[in-house]
Amino acid sequence: MNNSKPNYLPAFIAVTTLFFLWGFITVLVDALVPRLKEVFELQGIQAVAVQFAWFTAYLLFSIPGAYIIGKIGYKKGAILGLILIASGALLFYPAAGLRVFGLFLFALFVMASGITFLQVAANPYIAVLGHPEGASKRLNLAQAFNSLGTTIAPILSAFFILSDKVKTSDEIKLLSDTAKESYFASEASSVQSLFVGLALFTFALAGGFAMIKLPKIISSTGSGMFQGFGGALKNKNLLFGAIGIFIYVGAEVSIGTYLPRYFVELGLAEVISQSSSLSAIVQFLSSTFTGKDLADLDPKGIVGSFVMFYWFGAMVGRFIGSLLTSIMSPRKVLAMFGVGAITLIVISLMSTGLIAMWSILAVGLFNSIMFPTIFTLSIGTLKELKPQGSGILCTAIFGGAIIPGLTVWMIDNYSFQVGFGLLTLAYFYIAFYGWKIATPGSENDQSELEKVAA
Repeated sequence: MNNSKPNYLPAFIAVTTLFFLWGFITVLVDALVPRLKEVFELQGIQAVAVQFAWFTAYLLFSIPGAYIIGKIGYKKGAILGLILIASGALLFYPAAGLRVFGLFLFALFVMASGITFLQVAANPYIAVLGHPEGASKRLNLAQAFNSLGTTIAPILSAFFILSDKVKTSDEIKLLSDTAKESYFASEASSVQSLFVGLALFTFALAGGFAMIKLPKIISSTGSGMFQGFGGALKNKNLLFGAIGIFIYVGAEVSIGTYLPRYFVELGLAEVISQSSSLSAIVQFLSSTFTGKDLADLDPKGIVGSFVMFYWFGAMVGRFIGSLLTSIMSPRKVLAMFGVGAITLIVISLMSTGLIAMWSILAVGLFNSIMFPTIFTLSIGTLKELKPQGSGILCTAIFGGAIIPGLTVWMIDNYSFQVGFGLLTLAYFYIAFYGWKIATPGSENDQSELEKVAA
């Protein structure tokens, strides 16, 4: 009989590739918003349809996804999610070629459905993949690789998708039929190659997962799976944690999506161009990825390249958070980071120029530990109901569809000071949840793992 301690490192490494993938794709979608708004001549609220289509998948498929994964197992669930992501990415090819906005939204919905399957299983899987005391540390570390994907995505999007100058509707009307078709074909190719490549990579990743062995999380199946959701919602940690996930994702997506517009309104494209150090960063990235000169970039492409620092801060913060949550109470770390985010938003809205830019970008550093820490605190006392709790928490990610819509309405009708200012209320709730509401779990999560391969 083999009594050696199980080695979960290979499983941890395999699953972190999923975290990277969905982080990359999610931010790539954020970057599409300003492009689609101009190409399809969308109004502000119409552009929010991109986020709505994306995050509606979490609303519709998180709980059914928890049920399906409970029936077929994590490994098959992950493969199913990857196939859905790749299929949605392939749909971008005809959507871009035909310029049918509805088909774009459907492609996004299919991709998000696949990511929902991955999210529902991967977060609790990482949380119980070892001793319960290290759950927040493990999930923060895995989410750091998620942030690596969110850091790389803005660079690619800024120079592949936003690099050329988008024509206004009046400029398009002045083009000949031949020139107009050529322009639209160029617009289509700016996204087609990127998403086809993403589809091929994801299909390959699905094939890789089919060949590896993963420890399997034991979960309930059948009708009891759905009956358990009611019991899970009676848990205070989970109920208030789901609210925290809802508003956190909404706040994070709102800032990340509207940063290029915020920076353009602040006149930062000109400021960056006049700064030798900042323009050198943009020039290096642009020449590396596209071979284009700084003068050929659209203002959104110039400022959009700096959005990577928002997501880079989240990656750095998760490594720091992984350390902090191992030596401090995760509840206190969460509260402190909530206060930090509030402080930086207020500084940005009361400032101009580079101070306003760097302070709002630094919010990413404090966003870093919020999702994984809220998640682990929320499911920490659920015992055998963790799969149901994960489904409920992933459903709450739907906040990424609602809060950005409210934010852009405030921006369009009032100002960024009002729109972004309201987001401080979200961070206040998160800080309060960590400081006063959440209680740590104490059960032995190790019993929820089978010591056999999936």
